[in-house]
Parts: sequence; C-alpha cells; structure tokens
Amino acid sequence: MPFIPHTDQDIADMLAAIGADSVDALFSEIDPRLRNGDISALPERAGEQAITRLMHERAAQDAGDLCFIGAGAYEHHIPAAVWEIATRGEFYSAYTPYQPEASQGTLQVVYEYQTMMCGLTGMDVANASLYDGASALAEAVLMAVRANRKSKSKRVLMPAGVHPFYREVAHNICANQGIVFEAVDFEPATGKIDTKALDAWAGEDITALVIPQPNFFGVLEDVDALTDWAENNGALAIGVVNPVSLALIKPPGEWGDGAGADIVVGEGQPLGAPLAGGGPYFGILCCRRAHVRQMPGRVVGRTRDLDGRSGYVLTLQPREQHIRRSKATSNICTNQGLLVTAATIHMSLLGSHGLETVAATCAATTRDLVARLSALDGVERVFDAPFFHEAALRLPVAARPVLDALADKGILGGLALDRFFAGMDDVFLVCATETKTESDLAAYAEALSDVLDQIAEAA
Repeated sequence: MPFIPHTDQDIADMLAAIGADSVDALFSEIDPRLRNGDISALPERAGEQAITRLMHERAAQDAGDLCFIGAGAYEHHIPAAVWEIATRGEFYSAYTPYQPEASQGTLQVVYEYQTMMCGLTGMDVANASLYDGASALAEAVLMAVRANRKSKSKRVLMPAGVHPFYREVAHNICANQGIVFEAVDFEPATGKIDTKALDAWAGEDITALVIPQPNFFGVLEDVDALTDWAENNGALAIGVVNPVSLALIKPPGEWGDGAGADIVVGEGQPLGAPLAGGGPYFGILCCRRAHVRQMPGRVVGRTRDLDGRSGYVLTLQPREQHIRRSKATSNICTNQGLLVTAATIHMSLLGSHGLETVAATCAATTRDLVARLSALDGVERVFDAPFFHEAALRLPVAARPVLDALADKGILGGLALDRFFAGMDDVFLVCATETKTESDLAAYAEALSDVLDQIAEAA
C-alpha cells in the first residue's frame, strides 16, 4: 500500500483540530524516563530516488542463491496476481470482521478459504487460521485434551519425526498446563514412526497421538495403521500435514478405517506466502464436526437474510475476546487474515488440477535431485522409505562444512540435522520444489562433487 506522508501544515491542522499543542503532547502521559529521545542511529531522511536505489541494493543482496532448504518453509512459485489482489486496500487494511454488515467481503474470503481447506484435508470444519503451523499444533493438543473426555491423563504421544520446532512450541505452550509429551522414536532404517514402540502404551490412558504426514524427514508415514491404533486405544489422532502434499496423497479425513483423523493442523506458507525471512505465515486447523465446539479461533458460516439473500457471519467465536475467559477455548487475539486471503487467491488460481501438478512436480524434481546427489561417491539416502519432496542424505564427511562451502558457491544446499538429532553430524535434509529446473539440479550436483573432492584432497 502506498505511503502518503503528511506535510507540516497537515500536522499543524490536525493538532489544532484536537486541541493539542504538539505531537509530543499526545504522549505526555508516558513517563519521560520510558521514552527514548535519542534517534541518532536513524539515518538522515532521503529523497525518493535515493531510497529506491537503496532498496534495490538491499533486495539484490537476497537474490541469486539457489535454495534447496525446506524443513517447513518452501520456495514455491506464487502467481503475480496473488499479492496484487491481496494488497488491495480492501484486503490489506481490513482487520477483523466484527461487524458482519460491513465486512461481507472479508467474511466471504474466510468462508471460501475454510471450504477449500475442508476439501483439501477431507475434514468437516476448518477455522479462520492460527499464527503458524507450530502454534496450530499446540492449539490442537489443548483442543484434544478438552475434546477427549474419556481420557484424564493429559498424555500425548509426540513422535520424534514431528518438526523439532513444532515439538518445542507445543511443549512451551502446553507443558505448564499439566500436559505430558511422551516421545515416540523413529525406525533407523525407514525414518517412520516405530509402530512396535507404540505397544508400550497399548491399553493405557493416552489423550492423543500426533501423526506427521509427511514427517520432518520427508518420509510418508503409515497413517492408516497409526490412526487405527489411536482409535483402538481411545486416543485422538492429530495429523500434521503439508497442504501441498494433500493434492497427491490420501487426505487425513480418510485415514484409518475411514473415520479419519480427529484434528488436522499444518503450515499454510506453501499456499501463496513467500519465504520472506521467516514470516509472516499462518496455521491451518481442521477437525471433525464432533469436536467443533472445542476448536480455537473463529468459524465463518453462510446464511440467508429475510429477503433470501446470501450473507456471511461469524458462526462460532470461542475466543476470550468474545466470551467469558473461563469459557474460551483460546486466547488467540487475531487471525492471519491477510495470509489467508493470499492462500485463497492462490488456491483459486491454481485449482485442484494446478495444485496437483505442483505437488507432482515437486515430488518428481526431488527424486531427480536425490538420484543425482546419491550417484556421487559417499552420498547416500539415510532412510529407505517413500518420501514426498524432502529427503535426508548422508555424506562421507560432516555436513556443516559442506553446506557452508556450497553457500559460498551460491547454493543453499539443505539443512544440517546434527542440530536436532544426535549421531547425524554427516546428515542433511534437502528439498526441491517446482521452482527448480534441470539446470539447477545439475549445478547443485556439480557443486557438491567439487566440494567433496576439495575436502578429500585436503584430508
């Protein structure tokens, strides 16, 4: 949105209209000791031409590198129309649709988004969004504790294959509320949840089982068996999904014997949000109809007025802003409406066929890349299991120096996993999306070959 600065006369007129002597007078009630009057670190003001040049120089610093890092944030092509529409004033400046009679456009966008997410996940209900995928998982855990009335333990099985950041956020938000997370390891050969390890909890009071699909390693889990295990043991099944992958694989609403997962969360960033230095993103949360009263956030519904015209309203508002705090399901005090708008436009432009094409291209491109890299001496896949568009690779040397050397060549080669998993000093996670061409893959393979040769010669 364009910025239109006020002139000195504009400011003087506005101050006169409200009876204030100066701008400082507007902040007179703030203790002077709390105000920072030193702005010496701010540069001198500059003209439009100088600012434009500076911004182009800053932007150029972020351009050029080939990115093969995934791990929860993915570089996808975003049609130009997405943000041209999303940044129109009607959407860009709209905050919260408290007054339905004045917010029909915003409410309809959220309604369309919810409908699309239900179609994508196969679930009954979707909310208006959460902050990001990690906090969405934390909210799903809290929701499961409220919804699973048969369980009194507040014990949640959290697989090691769930994104490490998601696990940390869930723990930080939920642990002080008496919720206990019990770790479930993965099979060393496949990277999947060790289903035999689940036998240790069979018949016990377990509130919920978290099921990532695909998991942090990109591996596809045996979701049917896991969902059935949860149901047979009185636990709710919480799916953690990549929305793009759902254009190809079985939606969580159909997991197991057909009943599906109980709650589904995920990160919405792949649906029209750029990487943008880590955000803003938005969280997805869907559930079965039976659990809707425990869903955080808000739900937009469609109705008809007395004249038979369609209208959109906030059907469910279980936030503490709307109802008594003791009755609220969450203290979330806003939603990521702008990102949801972009995602709705993005999905509308791609359509079901386009989204499936994107997912299929990502999967094929990653397999091509993994094959090229695995053909190099000493490089091999860590896990022997089907994967979507990420894979863990093992190098003949430590991964971090190799990734640093690749970065010097303009290639962001992946994510070193020693930060999260012991014994994986030589393992990194690599991802390729539809944005990568054959020449990009060839450049990566050649650069990795050169780096490994240089390290071998120096040894």
